[in-house]
Amino acid sequence: MKNVTDSFVLLGYWPAARSFGFNTDIFATNPINLSAVLAVLIFFGKGVLSDLLDNRKHTILSTIRNSEERRGWAVEQMEKARAHLGKVETEAEEYRVNGYSEIDQAKWTLINATSKNLEQFKNSKNQTIQFEQQRAINQVRQRVFQQALKEARGTLNSCLNSEVHLRTVSSNVGMLRAMKEKMS
Repeated sequence: MKNVTDSFVLLGYWPAARSFGFNTDIFATNPINLSAVLAVLIFFGKGVLSDLLDNRKHTILSTIRNSEERRGWAVEQMEKARAHLGKVETEAEEYRVNGYSEIDQAKWTLINATSKNLEQFKNSKNQTIQFEQQRAINQVRQRVFQQALKEARGTLNSCLNSEVHLRTVSSNVGMLRAMKEKMS
């Protein structure tokens, strides 16, 4: 650093540099140098800085406009979604109410069908019981009739002899002849 300062000091000894010199006193030259640099920066950088600020301003404004447009679109979509949600909720409520009524209707239909089936089973059971009772009665009647017939044969066979048998046959033949003559 001392070499750099010394080189500036040597410039002050040049004959052409006498009109232009460097002051190495940092405290005396710093405000002057800073004001000169600031003046140059303000003069030349004013346009660049204002252009940068204008570009930044336009970018921010366009971003805000885009955000507002997107916000408006989002609000619009949200309102559409709310309307659709309300419609869907109404339809869901209708389906739920209709579903419950359909379930109730199906339940009562099933109960009625089951009741009819039970009634048919009862009727079928009663008919089967009556049929079986009638069949049992008929079987008992047949056995009683067969038993009575067997006993009557036994009684007839023991009471009948060939003479009574011939008289009965003759009497029946006579009755058949009388009926034949009446018809002719």
